[in-house]
Amino acid sequence: MSGTLYIQTDKNVKVHKEKILLGEIADLSCSDRNVLARCQSRTVATLPREKYGRYAMTAMDLVRAVEKTEENLEVVHLGEPEFIIDYEDPGGKSRFLAGVKTALVSLVTFFGTAFSIMTFNTDVDIHGLFSNLHRMFTGQASGGFTILEIMYSVGIGVGVVVFFNHFGRMKISDDPTPMEVQMRIYENQVDDTVLEKERRKETTGE
Repeated sequence: MSGTLYIQTDKNVKVHKEKILLGEIADLSCSDRNVLARCQSRTVATLPREKYGRYAMTAMDLVRAVEKTEENLEVVHLGEPEFIIDYEDPGGKSRFLAGVKTALVSLVTFFGTAFSIMTFNTDVDIHGLFSNLHRMFTGQASGGFTILEIMYSVGIGVGVVVFFNHFGRMKISDDPTPMEVQMRIYENQVDDTVLEKERRKETTGE
């Protein structure tokens, strides 16, 4: 027995080359440095050239690739039994298109949020409520622009910043923002869907 090789994988791994090396997609540990060096540079899969996307792999694929060439080596896998290889274009995405998408998302978010706030205010009749409160405490009719409207407007902005824990590049605390949490949930759901789709292909033979 030449030792034990520990392989730890994450649920999603990004790569930029069609030839996948074990050391690039997993953390390896072995007391035998020669074995460790060989395994780190071992090719475990070859993806279709320039066909970027998500590909499913299993821990057994890695174990079999190691056992083909390493004799008397115990392989122990840690982590996700199935994971995603995210094959990305090494040239990256166009900065112009990324800027256009960011601008469009910002505009949709801004006007969508503004529309939602206005419809809420109209639905609950904030203007009438503030007018009644102003008349109740001052005995005078509201001109439509009082301390109530000002503080309400400021409060909405401050509340959004506090809730999302994010303003520009500044964060109020080190906790993940609600947007980061939702994006992580979305990414996990996408990975789970890709893996489930791959399982069905293997089951049905499609």
